[in-house]
Amino acid sequence: MNAVAQPIVRPAAAVDCARLGRLAVASLHAELALAPKPGLVTPFDRGSHHDMDAGTFLRSLFALRHYFIAVAHLGAAGADFDALRRCGIAAEAAMLRATAGINTHRGAVFSLGLLVAAAAACRSRLGHAATGEQVCLEVRRWAADFARAPLDAGSPGQRARALHNVPGVREQAAAGYPLLREVALPSLRHALASGLPREAAMCHTLMQLVAHTDDLNLLHRGGAEGLRWARQQAHRFLAEGGAFAHDWQPRLQHIADAFVARHLSPGGSADLLACSLFLLQQEGT
Repeated sequence: MNAVAQPIVRPAAAVDCARLGRLAVASLHAELALAPKPGLVTPFDRGSHHDMDAGTFLRSLFALRHYFIAVAHLGAAGADFDALRRCGIAAEAAMLRATAGINTHRGAVFSLGLLVAAAAACRSRLGHAATGEQVCLEVRRWAADFARAPLDAGSPGQRARALHNVPGVREQAAAGYPLLREVALPSLRHALASGLPREAAMCHTLMQLVAHTDDLNLLHRGGAEGLRWARQQAHRFLAEGGAFAHDWQPRLQHIADAFVARHLSPGGSADLLACSLFLLQQEGT
């Protein structure tokens, strides 16, 4: 009887986990540095947030710098979801200590952490970088574990998810992040290939995500009407050319001001934007 061929799994040392970790932090920093953004914190203003500013985010990123390297090592070594989860819980605690209890990157700890681990797992198995889409689909290897992990039912995002009966980040992850594969990655690739500067391409992609995402942050802050209004603004911006139009910056600033007036902030879309930038960057390293 012929032996069944087993997939090749290379040792974690063969995967540049430090590089993947640095790319993750750089992607979050690039999202923070982006301006204008609708209701989100930028280096120049707090957006719709009264309890945080760019300095809060920078302290959070400094606290998380080792987490993404550690989770890459776990992914490359084929660790189970429980090990990833323990690593993420420790990272979230470090984030909260650095920010005096303010949630800056909880969503990124989960989604970007999973994608970093999946990128490392793909490299360990293939011996080279995977496409962003392949990395998204790799996350499905832990899908059965997501349902068993406890939820913080009292968190704003989970309350909004239950109230409005929309999928959250766990459901996105279990499905292999279709919003990243079908919206964010194609948009960012196209914008960059068309010659847009990275900042413009990211702003364009952010508005694509706002237009298509059931963003729990928007639902928490504005309810179904707030989400509907935000998506209408994004669709209008894109219909008028998005970041490909010569006057895109003042138009987006006008939208950003309107978001602040309504106390809206698409934090879930911002997390996905950072994830999409990481996924593209890891393809070339």
